[in-house]
Amino acid sequence: MRRTGMAFQRTRMAADRTLMAVIRTSLSLISFGFTIYQFFNKMKDAGVIKGAAAARNFGTTLVLLGIGMLIFGIVYHVQFMLGLRDQREQLKAAQLVHAESHFPVSLVLIVAVVLLLIGFAAAASMILHIGPYD
Repeated sequence: MRRTGMAFQRTRMAADRTLMAVIRTSLSLISFGFTIYQFFNKMKDAGVIKGAAAARNFGTTLVLLGIGMLIFGIVYHVQFMLGLRDQREQLKAAQLVHAESHFPVSLVLIVAVVLLLIGFAAAASMILHIGPYD
């Protein structure tokens, strides 16, 4: 029973590590895309280059790709964790696992949601020219 309970904790930690990998990749996409967008936008404003639409569109695409990836990662993580909780409750009801330890909300999930909000703010700044990053 203890080994099964510990297996649930290991599986939960593995799901958190998977979400951290999604966060790392989406953060790279969002920050790199925003940097490309801002760099070429400032170069155009300074008169160094004439047209920067293609580079700015590429930067916007990278930011949107990072946001999309983060959304899919969060949805997958939540679905997986809900399924794991249900399975744990079934094993607890069958008395195959003690289930004495609590199953808290993932801190990694909270960080992912905060990053998603920052990504939305960056995208709004780039596309609609509003927000804190304009």
